[in-house]
Amino acid sequence: MALVGRVFVLFMVMAFVHVSNAAVYKVGDSAGWTTIGNVNYKQWAAIKTFEVGDIIRFEYNAQFHNVMRVTHAMYKTCNTSAPMATYTTGNDSITITTRGHHFFFCGVPGHCQSGQKVDINVPRNISSTALSPSALITPKSPSAPSVLAPSPSKAAPPLNTLNGGFGMLGFAMAFLALFASGSA
Repeated sequence: MALVGRVFVLFMVMAFVHVSNAAVYKVGDSAGWTTIGNVNYKQWAAIKTFEVGDIIRFEYNAQFHNVMRVTHAMYKTCNTSAPMATYTTGNDSITITTRGHHFFFCGVPGHCQSGQKVDINVPRNISSTALSPSALITPKSPSAPSVLAPSPSKAAPPLNTLNGGFGMLGFAMAFLALFASGSA
């Protein structure tokens, strides 16, 4: 196979490899989504570095709580009248698909007012490291772990993998096969 052909096939293989650098965050860490224990969800979210693709997991007793995704105005006033989405399973995973603020609270009367609400903010500016080659294979390390709020890796394993048509092993095998076939 000509060198140009091998390069083209290699390029196509690489196009099918998708890098996932998502982290899974359990809201409230070990306390979960609750009104017990005075969990400060504002402080919890403030020490996290959320990115598009991250998974926000709400774990709670579904008999006593729920999760509502709401607008900023609704969040500020704890208005439950028209949520964008309502989750009620007790183990809800929500993938963040856009940058900006994502507002959630518990819709049970009095819970939002007592602090059971969280603002997940994905910064609109893209860091320069997000585009560097090392960032494509380096696992994401959430910022500033603390005693009060363990890193997401303690709450749930991060989803740092190469996904897609081939994955890392398939990519390596395709790469070797392309160049081995040229020498035969």
